Amino acid sequence: MNILHPGVGISPRCPNGALTHMLLAVLSGFLLAIAAPFLHRVAGKYIGWVLALLPASLAVYFSTFLSQVQDGPVLLEYQWLPGLDISLNFLVDGLSLTFALLISGIGTFILIYAGSYLAGHKYLARFYVIMLSFMASMLGLVLSDNLITLFVFWELTSITSYMLIGFNHEDLDARKCALQGLFVTVAGGLALMAGLIMLAVMTGSYSLSEILASSEPLHQHVFYTGAVLCILAGTFTKSAQVPFHFWLPNAMAAPTPVSAFLHSATMVKAGVYLMARLNPSLGEGELWSLMLMGFGAATMFTGAWLAFGSTGIKKILAYSTVMALGTLTMLIGVGTELAMTAFICFLVAHSLYKGALFMLAGALDHETGTKDITLMGGLRKSMPATATIAAFAALSLAGLPPLFGFIAKELMLEALIDAPVWSGVLLFVTVASAMLIVGVAGLVAIKPFFGAKGDTPKTPHEAPFGMLIGPAVLTIIALVFGLLPFIPENALLTAAVASVYGSPVDFYLALWHGINAPLMLSAASLVVGLLLFKAWPRIQPTLYAINYAGGRVGPEAGYFKFMEWITVVASWQTRMLQNGVLGIYMLVMVAVTFGLAGYTMLDQYGVHFTLNLADSHFYEWGIALLLVASAAFASGTHSRLGSVASMGVLGFGVALTFILFSAPDLGITQLLVETLTVILLVLVLFKLPEFVNLSTPFQRYRDLAVAIFGGVVITLMILAVLDIQYFESISSYYVENSAPLAYGRNIVNVILVDFRALDTLGEIFVLALAALGVFSMLKLKAEDQHKP
Repeated sequence: MNILHPGVGISPRCPNGALTHMLLAVLSGFLLAIAAPFLHRVAGKYIGWVLALLPASLAVYFSTFLSQVQDGPVLLEYQWLPGLDISLNFLVDGLSLTFALLISGIGTFILIYAGSYLAGHKYLARFYVIMLSFMASMLGLVLSDNLITLFVFWELTSITSYMLIGFNHEDLDARKCALQGLFVTVAGGLALMAGLIMLAVMTGSYSLSEILASSEPLHQHVFYTGAVLCILAGTFTKSAQVPFHFWLPNAMAAPTPVSAFLHSATMVKAGVYLMARLNPSLGEGELWSLMLMGFGAATMFTGAWLAFGSTGIKKILAYSTVMALGTLTMLIGVGTELAMTAFICFLVAHSLYKGALFMLAGALDHETGTKDITLMGGLRKSMPATATIAAFAALSLAGLPPLFGFIAKELMLEALIDAPVWSGVLLFVTVASAMLIVGVAGLVAIKPFFGAKGDTPKTPHEAPFGMLIGPAVLTIIALVFGLLPFIPENALLTAAVASVYGSPVDFYLALWHGINAPLMLSAASLVVGLLLFKAWPRIQPTLYAINYAGGRVGPEAGYFKFMEWITVVASWQTRMLQNGVLGIYMLVMVAVTFGLAGYTMLDQYGVHFTLNLADSHFYEWGIALLLVASAAFASGTHSRLGSVASMGVLGFGVALTFILFSAPDLGITQLLVETLTVILLVLVLFKLPEFVNLSTPFQRYRDLAVAIFGGVVITLMILAVLDIQYFESISSYYVENSAPLAYGRNIVNVILVDFRALDTLGEIFVLALAALGVFSMLKLKAEDQHKP
């Protein structure tokens, strides 16, 4: 399946070309982040408006691609690390452009909102540094064409989101939730890395455009199952699919601007983006489709259920995001033309209303002093603008006309009715979730603003303009898209659906399609949802008890058990292996190193080693026995002088071996070094402690066994190496060229001084540094002794 029409290649040699502009657009967030602290000192309370100029400009820049992507994807190529086949390429098509516009557009209002929400915060400059880096990382992720650069930006979103979730670092819960999100998403990221590598091996390319343009049936490849499982592990953790959904609501420990951005257009949508991006290539296999439909449907209902049972307004919205992410995943799994159309529409609709609702939730918290909706009520009189915007945004959340969320919901229901498999089950779960979400919309838009006035910690009043402009604009866009759906359809959505489906799709968006099955299902979900909302005060305690009991044995409890297990294992290995005893360290290193080497040799050669002793002489056996005897005596003697003498015998035996095998230079060097070593040891014998048997008999026999095992393995390795010759020996080259090139007949000296001059210089430099260190220590000790 091929999504790539003839694209536009831009030469990287054009300094003023589109590639340069795109590179600056992606990296500009990082550059502005560096300047953010300085700008904060200059701009003061207007810092949010100043910094928002960047994402606003980026949104305008990305809008210039709207007409181009109608004719096909635009590929901007730049060879970053050609030796490693890593390119800094950018792929701009309907899907990536949709995400880029959402990130930059919503990001504009988030930066403005943060300036008012966090006004006077002592770490506001730091917040903008991280937020701008987060935005730039997400832009790089959705626009990257190379799998390696995509993964780099993927991990950058995890790191920056960790810093944002734990922004209030003095709060223990914030740090705890930040670590939880980091562990879950980074663990999935490691699996994703393996999956992307397998995908590159399967297709022979790290370029997304080439992978998507390939006609090879990937589902028949031997790596297909492994690649799908690893990629989905990464995307499921990032996009909070069941059973990894628990980290996302806990991320509400972050300031509200972070939550609004994270839930509407960035972090959690990264996994959805990657699934949609790879769907044309991997979606042909049953495994991909069934897993996405199954996990997506389970996540959708789980999120809706938990949202309806919560009382904190940010928690309610967070769980409704889990529901939306499950819906998007499920639609990708269904994979039909109608499902892909519903996917794109639902993606846009959710980004608009969720960004608005989260910012409004922050406004309620900011002005009332509480996130608990049970304490809110009657706020429409003191916060009329907030109430009006919330009402329209909640209509889109509930999927009611004339908001764009209604169109997305109708398309989703129609797509599920025509789903190729599991149609009845998916439709039932979707309608049940829709009923709960209508109740959730009532909790968000009706409960805080109508009814009796609540007892809030602060006297409520309208939020400042900077906190309302973002929700207002996003809601107006959702309303315009609902009333005039041909605008987004013609501008971008047609190209976006083609990118996800893999080929052009003919569809028509309208607010009214007549009385049909999807409309009847929507009406039923509305009626039941309103009844659920009316009964919520009575059933909420029961729902809370059920959710609390489930949480004690659910995925989050499993996460904490796993973390405890890691702590126990770390404590054990520290106690056993890293306990400060040098002998244990040496034992472990020797046992592991030679154990792996021995296993490899056994696997390679079996037990069939051939040892030819026909050419050996009696004096060679004599030297070998002398070496063994001296080593054994040094290991068993209780005499310090005897141990030093026996080690000297061992060294002189090695020197004799060098001489017998025609290496006199090495023999002389060995004799000099060994003589000097023995003399030095004898001179300092009086400073050495007496030998004491501190080890138990078991420990001594254990060490002896490991030592013998290591000796046997290294001996066999040397014998095996003698039989392996991958390349022609270079000895003849040195013999022929030592005299004519280096003017020396001592080949060893010539190698050290001429052919390996830099290596020898480095060794001399190391020895000189060591000598300086020893001299400094001796001088320091002498000065200390002369002090009174």
